[in-house]
Amino acid sequence: MENLKIEGREIPLDKEGFLRDLDDWSPQVAEALAAQENIALTDDHWDVIRLLQDFYREFELSPAMRPLVKYVGQHLGPEKGRSIFLMQLFPPSPARVGSKIAGLPKPTNCL
Repeated sequence: MENLKIEGREIPLDKEGFLRDLDDWSPQVAEALAAQENIALTDDHWDVIRLLQDFYREFELSPAMRPLVKYVGQHLGPEKGRSIFLMQLFPPSPARVGSKIAGLPKPTNCL
């Protein structure tokens, strides 16, 4: 995968498009990563992105799908704490794609 260019700055990505340096993340980087996934970020996306980052700070890992669904349900309510809701936001793999856009490492159990 090529590097991102954000405001004249090169942001290195790994071969799967994840940030090599988590400190490079910014909302502009998230928008660019989402565009690569053909996703236009909405308020619902940003809510989940913030939760993904909170999860990472709390547990020091990117969540797999089941922990992500549970965590979203605990913080955003049962309507949003469902696989189908997350799948609509971050297809085809909410844990992997959401983590990438949130600037986190790839979840260990994701293909």
